[in-house]
Amino acid sequence: MEFTIEALETPALTKAQLADLLFEQIGLNKREAKDMVEAFFDLIAARLIEGDDVKISGFGNFQIRTKAPRPGRNPRTGEHIPIGARRVATFHASAKLKEQIHGLPTGEGGTSVEWSVEGE
Repeated sequence: MEFTIEALETPALTKAQLADLLFEQIGLNKREAKDMVEAFFDLIAARLIEGDDVKISGFGNFQIRTKAPRPGRNPRTGEHIPIGARRVATFHASAKLKEQIHGLPTGEGGTSVEWSVEGE
C-alpha cells in the first residue's frame, strides 16, 4: 500500500497529518483516525517509560539508555556544573529504512520506497 502526501505545509510530518492520511486513504472517520494515531504514540511512549524496547519491523528500534553523570560547563560564564545521570530515548533505523533513505535501486540490495511526496 502506498500513501501519498500531496502538500506538506511544514517540513515535518505531524500527528495531525498522519490522522488525515488515515482518514483520506484508509477510510477511517476523522475521530477514529486521530484516536488511532494518539493510541499508537501513547503505546510507544508507555513502553519506553517502562524501560522496554520498541521494535518496529522495517522501520527501526527505540530504546531507553541511561547516561552516566558527567561534568558540564555553562557556556556563558564558563562555570563548571555537574550534569546528573539521566535516561534518554534513542532511535536506530532498520537496514530496510536506511536503504530507502539512501535510495538504493530495487534489485541492488535496496527495496522500493512506499512513501512518496508530491507537490514540492
